[in-house]
Amino acid sequence: MPDSQPFLTKPTSWHVSVAAEAIAAAQFARCGFDVSVQYGANQPEYDLIVARGDHLLKVSVKGSQDGGWGLTQSYMADATKKSGKTADYHGAIDLWLARHGLRTVFCFVQFHGVRLDQMPRIYLASAAEVAQQLRQAKDGQGDSILNENWTFTRGRCAGITDKLPQNWVFSEQRVVELLTDRETGLAVKPGG
Repeated sequence: MPDSQPFLTKPTSWHVSVAAEAIAAAQFARCGFDVSVQYGANQPEYDLIVARGDHLLKVSVKGSQDGGWGLTQSYMADATKKSGKTADYHGAIDLWLARHGLRTVFCFVQFHGVRLDQMPRIYLASAAEVAQQLRQAKDGQGDSILNENWTFTRGRCAGITDKLPQNWVFSEQRVVELLTDRETGLAVKPGG
């Protein structure tokens, strides 16, 4: 007997990335921002340029379907080797931050627990804010995963909850705040 639902499968990480970028672009456009999408797969640093007037914002979009975004795992080995610690989360965070310019803003799109007929939860934060949140994770021990809302149940971190700040929730006001901030937004001077 043939499978009655042959097309129902869990999306791959590639599908999640494509969906996250498309939804992020749509939400910025819905708020009246001009949106430019990078041409070509896996361009460095950012996926979208968001603009209003003479202000630009470089946006790196990260999608997730499990409640967290793995950000600094690939830096753990180098950070640990440099410091000689067993696991140097803070060193990995520093290496991650150095790779991402201060003007890069991250758009985190969360599909976990979201039905197909609902919008995913979306958050915006500067690279510096993300690094600070990662450093504060696990009661200051640091983590390589940015958790949306997670309570640890085992080990030394049992009972600790890591949760994204409320002011990171996507809104037109949050975009304007990051767009006009001297540390994140880029003001383009006409004729120059």
